[in-house]
Amino acid sequence: MQNQENNWADSFMKYQDRLTILAARNLPPILRRRFSVEDVVQETLMAACARIDFFENCPEVPVYIKLRTILFQTIADYERKNLQCQKRDAFKEQNLETNQTSAEAQWERFADSITSPLSRLAREDRHEMLRNILDSLPENDRQILTLRHFDDMSNRECAEALGIEPKAASIRYVRALQRLKEKLIEYSEFRP
Repeated sequence: MQNQENNWADSFMKYQDRLTILAARNLPPILRRRFSVEDVVQETLMAACARIDFFENCPEVPVYIKLRTILFQTIADYERKNLQCQKRDAFKEQNLETNQTSAEAQWERFADSITSPLSRLAREDRHEMLRNILDSLPENDRQILTLRHFDDMSNRECAEALGIEPKAASIRYVRALQRLKEKLIEYSEFRP
């Protein structure tokens, strides 16, 4: 039994980077004051190791889809335990940990040094416009674009997550891209 758990734990580690990206995108900023993204991923992987039967029951569903489900459950548990409780107020906490030597902080300082306030404002405007366009798309389009581009899922994994055939997921993705392109072309900045 221990050997089987070790095999599953090793297979889970292949997905650690993808889970970290997913957690970074979905962990609410208010919870980042208490927990790091790595904490959430570690908790997810520990919960997965405790639920081996969940992975063995439906072998046709990809492991990443199941890990993704556990990650979202972990984030929901963190929200429930830390934001809906009557203990210390997470909304008043401040993160005192500043890691100025991290590569990310260095890149941000570099980007700030070569980015003028006007170009930064223009970039923020483009991001806001893109968010508004994405919000105006039908739910199915937003869903498939999010899974493919933000969750870095393959077509087969998207099909499993949405409960549809891979061919249908592929068609849905191409149509969503076409609708997104049509909306972007409405703005002169994005015209070919």
